[in-house]
Amino acid sequence: METEVKKKNEMWEWSKALLIAFGLAAIIRFFLFTPIVVDGESMMPTLENGDRMIVNKIGYSVGEPDRFDIVVFHAPEKKDYIKRIIGLPGDHIAYEDDQLYINGKAIEEPYLDVYKEGITGTLTEDFDLVDVTGESTIPDGSIFVMGDNRRASKDSRHIGLVSTDEVIGDTNFVFWPLAEAGIVK
Repeated sequence: METEVKKKNEMWEWSKALLIAFGLAAIIRFFLFTPIVVDGESMMPTLENGDRMIVNKIGYSVGEPDRFDIVVFHAPEKKDYIKRIIGLPGDHIAYEDDQLYINGKAIEEPYLDVYKEGITGTLTEDFDLVDVTGESTIPDGSIFVMGDNRRASKDSRHIGLVSTDEVIGDTNFVFWPLAEAGIVK
């Protein structure tokens, strides 16, 4: 009789441990961090199709997005996109002769240097924020995003400004494939 009670207690302890583990995993997954798989070539060469990353969901709950952060957001096509923040509220964005201008000042994009070496012509076509979005500056609560593979990216030039309410979080850590694992700049 005593061994039967011990078995029931042990079973109950294991059940509680598993419930707590699953509960913690769910909390972490839904509120703190979540995995994402890069789908497509819009962020090449920074990110490759099939890279698996961790999205930090709490970063923007306690802070503001920074220029050049890589973010995941809900796109209009009911799909999640991964892009780089180029423009913040109050910014005027323009491209001319493959040079980014923010509020009239030339801004370097060193993460594009590797990609620019292997192409002929310009990586990013000339555009002005007004022509793309109809806005002269990015309004509060919005960001302007672009993929690093500018020739093959569906980004704010096509879908418009992204509401910060649609941003799931930022990401900068690839965990798979192991050869690519590490922090992304």
